Amino acid sequence: MSRIGVKLFLIALLLGAGGLWLGTRYSGLKWSLKTASLPIKYVRTEGVFQYLSKDDIKTVLEPLVTTSFLEANMQAIHLAVAALPWVDAVEVKRLWPDTIDIKVTEKKAYLRWGKDSLITEQGVIFTPKSLERHQHLIVVTAPQARRLEVLEIMKGIKTALADESLELAEFTINNRWSWTIKLTTGLEILLGREEQLKKLQRFLKTIPLLGKQQIEAMAVVDLRYPNGYAVSWKAQTPAIDWENMYAPQETSVAE
Repeated sequence: MSRIGVKLFLIALLLGAGGLWLGTRYSGLKWSLKTASLPIKYVRTEGVFQYLSKDDIKTVLEPLVTTSFLEANMQAIHLAVAALPWVDAVEVKRLWPDTIDIKVTEKKAYLRWGKDSLITEQGVIFTPKSLERHQHLIVVTAPQARRLEVLEIMKGIKTALADESLELAEFTINNRWSWTIKLTTGLEILLGREEQLKKLQRFLKTIPLLGKQQIEAMAVVDLRYPNGYAVSWKAQTPAIDWENMYAPQETSVAE
């Protein structure tokens, strides 16, 4: 090939490369303009909500959906919604060409945890804005690290009490693992740190002998004794005639 031919060949290669480079830049510009013309028009929230407020969801989403459809940060949207107290699970996806679809599952409160929080049956503790609609739930206060164990213990206590037509209101375990339970009647039962379930069963066996009236008159039952328990009575409780409570009743037979 002559020198002139080589020069023409090189010029052709350079023009081709330049054309390719210009084409790439042009395509990128067209894509940017197209992206900017795809705003998010709809944010669709799906789920069955009893306590979760859609206004709360809207508040956390508003700063995140003012961008274009393709530039919206799905992870940021997911994290923002998941951080709401009542949210259990979130699924976020784009729906072409202008919709962000968010599916939300609400937590189910199982018990009250301490004064300000709730806990699910799976042991997830969360703190909503208000507990006003959950005052009827059993209150559990215990070391958080052992919450799953505590939930299982509470279930057993609740069942044992229900067998005697008693209803649990509060269950407390302090840091020394000393148990206290409180019934809906107001009766407080001190179980101590050792053989708590055995002591509770011993007390429950005496309930048929004592009768419902005596149980309702009790303020505190202290089961922290090896072979018995002590009782504090509510104020203005009539004195109980223990000697004659179980004495055989005389029956008269007409002649």
